[in-house]
Amino acid sequence: MRASARITIATATAALLIGCVSGPAASKPDGRADGEKVLVFSKTAGFRHDSIPDGIAAIKELGAANGFAVDATEDAGAFTAKNLAQYDAVVWLSTTGDVLNASQQTAFEGYIKKGGGYVGVHAAADTEYDWPFYGGLAGAYFQSHPAIQPAKVDVEDHGHPSTAHLPGVWDRTDEWYNYRSNPRDRAHVLASLDESSYTGGSMSGDHPIAWCQASVEGTAGRSFYTGSGHTKESFADPAYRTHLLGGIRWATGAVQADCRPEKGYTPIFDGTAKSLEAWKQAGPGSFALNEGDGTLKTVGGMGMLWYDGAKELGSYSLKLDWRMDGDDNSGIFVGFPPSDDPWSAVNNGYEIQIDATDVPEKTTGSVYGFKSADLKKRDKALNPPGEWNTYELRVEGERLRIYLNGVKINDFTNTDAARSLKDGHIGIQNHGADDQVSFRDIRVKDLPARTAAGVGR
Repeated sequence: MRASARITIATATAALLIGCVSGPAASKPDGRADGEKVLVFSKTAGFRHDSIPDGIAAIKELGAANGFAVDATEDAGAFTAKNLAQYDAVVWLSTTGDVLNASQQTAFEGYIKKGGGYVGVHAAADTEYDWPFYGGLAGAYFQSHPAIQPAKVDVEDHGHPSTAHLPGVWDRTDEWYNYRSNPRDRAHVLASLDESSYTGGSMSGDHPIAWCQASVEGTAGRSFYTGSGHTKESFADPAYRTHLLGGIRWATGAVQADCRPEKGYTPIFDGTAKSLEAWKQAGPGSFALNEGDGTLKTVGGMGMLWYDGAKELGSYSLKLDWRMDGDDNSGIFVGFPPSDDPWSAVNNGYEIQIDATDVPEKTTGSVYGFKSADLKKRDKALNPPGEWNTYELRVEGERLRIYLNGVKINDFTNTDAARSLKDGHIGIQNHGADDQVSFRDIRVKDLPARTAAGVGR
């Protein structure tokens, strides 16, 4: 909120000035902070995909167009601590079989644990079956596949740069892997296969096909895997190339996303008009629904769209994705009673703010007017205007924690009985004609009730 007349229903925050946003240095191997450099590794000791040259060419083209350098090799001798230290991520492009010896494996483990990035493409899951660290890094091992055929890919998370551009259902043709285990418990699933849309799926209806992992084994290492990429045509497909590019950029640390495992959330806005039936507009303005990309975009203001579910929310985790086009202003309100007056949320709840140009306690990531975010952590976690970000607002008792792209940036405890967080509603703000913010994939999960003593643990 830049002026008292502006309702700022803090909505996951994107308007930090680009100059204020620093790169995520913690994710850079050996402290590297300048530029991005990627190694493409495509050694095979089993089946060899004839799409490998197309994949290498595509990644080099993506690098040239998007500002990262690319080296390519099939020489496992490149896996030394000294050599790997120059790269922000290593792309395992349809590797197969046992491709590294023991010392090379040790060097790569050290590289990941120091903050390096891993990108696995297709047959990268058909690699190094006797190396447990690699299996955990990839997320799952290959088991089998049916013939190449069309299938429907359900995009589960649009907040990640590899899937932000995709529709809710992505129709494409590829060779669809079955895996020996389901990675959902250890990884954040970005997309899954609809097994009813093709023949040969064997994962009992829960069939992840793209996923990511942050903080590999508790370190700063990152892992992204996509099961697509068998065919030569994949690397000429703009949608797939953008998918791969987003995975690479995230693995290098160039962009941020929440890659913590996610289970148990209920969608309360899923991009459809039907899911808006439980929402009410308070005050002027509105939101425009685009069912093509599943987004809500603010129109005019000053008002608020709030969720009128069957009950007020108590202990819960609220997640949503947001994008700002420039230096805009918006927010998310929590903990307010039902009302047709948007100012009721201002006076009885709390706003998590988005605004790059205000004082610390009234800018992106703040509990508006009450507590600033940790600005250093916020700046490292935040994607700039035009990129999607993900917020998690975690409310337990009177404690409110704010996570931006998986990083905790604020921890606030309410002491005002009139603004109690123990129950209430949530809302997203349409701030005014000059402010344009988009939202999608709003979901919530009930959390166990905690005692006052237990909340702080």
